[in-house]
Amino acid sequence: MSIIRPRLNDFYSIPITQEEVDFAIPFIDEDIPLYVDPFLLWKSPSMQDNSLHLSITNSFNQLGYLVSIGKEKEALDIIIRASECDEVGLGNSKTKAGKRMGKNLGLKILNQFNSIPQLRKNGFIHFEEIQLLVDNFSKDRVSDIACNFIQSFLVDYTIEQSVKYGIPIEKVVLKNLYNSKTNTFGEEETHLPINPNTKTPIILTPKRWLKHIPWINTDDYFNSYYVKNILKDGDEFPDKIKLLNFNRQNYDIVQAYTAIKEKQFENCKNDPLFIQIPITSAKRKISTISKLPTGKTDNADRKFEDYACQLLTSLVYPHLDFAQEQSRTESGVQIRDLIFYNNKSSDFLKEIYETYNCKQIVMELKNVKEVKQEHILQLNRYLKDQFGNFGIIITRNPVPKKVTRNIIDLWSAHRKCILVLDDTDLKMMTQVFESKQRNPIEVIKKKYIEFTRACPS
Repeated sequence: MSIIRPRLNDFYSIPITQEEVDFAIPFIDEDIPLYVDPFLLWKSPSMQDNSLHLSITNSFNQLGYLVSIGKEKEALDIIIRASECDEVGLGNSKTKAGKRMGKNLGLKILNQFNSIPQLRKNGFIHFEEIQLLVDNFSKDRVSDIACNFIQSFLVDYTIEQSVKYGIPIEKVVLKNLYNSKTNTFGEEETHLPINPNTKTPIILTPKRWLKHIPWINTDDYFNSYYVKNILKDGDEFPDKIKLLNFNRQNYDIVQAYTAIKEKQFENCKNDPLFIQIPITSAKRKISTISKLPTGKTDNADRKFEDYACQLLTSLVYPHLDFAQEQSRTESGVQIRDLIFYNNKSSDFLKEIYETYNCKQIVMELKNVKEVKQEHILQLNRYLKDQFGNFGIIITRNPVPKKVTRNIIDLWSAHRKCILVLDDTDLKMMTQVFESKQRNPIEVIKKKYIEFTRACPS
């Protein structure tokens, strides 16, 4: 499809923003760069989340039970099948297709139930501790195993959210669905959204469970606990293999670290898919932009683009979800754009969606002293497909009257709307952002109203 970095709702033209929904909106062509952290379910005030965490833990500890009664082969099959969950689309894959762990890694994991007395007797409370015991057990494995063990709940959750927001669902067969009653994987027929490209099922995940890095992780353990409490002056820093060996031989120390992390649970929060910059940072950026010279002197153009990107993506959020920035070349000139999803989250955005067929909004960055006709024509040639007939130029100074007339003529002849925002507009948006009494996107709406009034009736 022509949408840049398309999401599931974009394909079906469902007008929702990431801010308003409970789940992480999945991309069609790539994974969401976040992971389910089981600790967030453990510390959640929701009894449902707590129950799901217990289900994950019990399912993982079931592997130890199988090993203890001589069913290691069965346990190995389960841990390998649980190690990848493509349907949730979490991680850093650009192909949306992961790979299950190998037999050797699976055996190393299962061996911990035999070699560590505490695990042999009681099992895990937080199975993420495996990261501190076994090499190559990464955060994506933690996430995928957690998702697989509660996939039945996630299927029901996905159906519920799909019905709520009108996301189409189709009959599918899940070939790797875990049954917590029988502790086995099997097939089940259900109804789920479908990836329009791969025709594979999609499972939605609550935003409140997602983090970039698990709360319990190797780097944090080493830096915040091992170095401060275990490593003695003059001791050599252990490499990762030595550290893992130490942890296996001294599991009580791992438990002590985990106990501290439990006490600090209030500091454990989910990571949003997008974080607005603070007001102080926004004010610094607009101040820096205002002082930059126009043109390319001392890389001023690049600096302007960088600061404008960081500023604008925050100013228009949550009304516009940021898709990506991109560079393109036209007639030997490199042009940098910001692309936003238009999900009709306000009357203004709904109007440009319907009037100009604008599914995504392109903002072209121009650090020039004066916007000229050629700049308007560059953007005009780019306005097609998902951008429809609407675009915005971000520049430094007000547009000359003759260029304004050209923009009006373009609308009269081809019904294309090009708005131009300069430093003054960005300053006003930043002031509104600081005051919190209105939304910065209203500044763009004001420019649009001024444009429509200037157009011939």
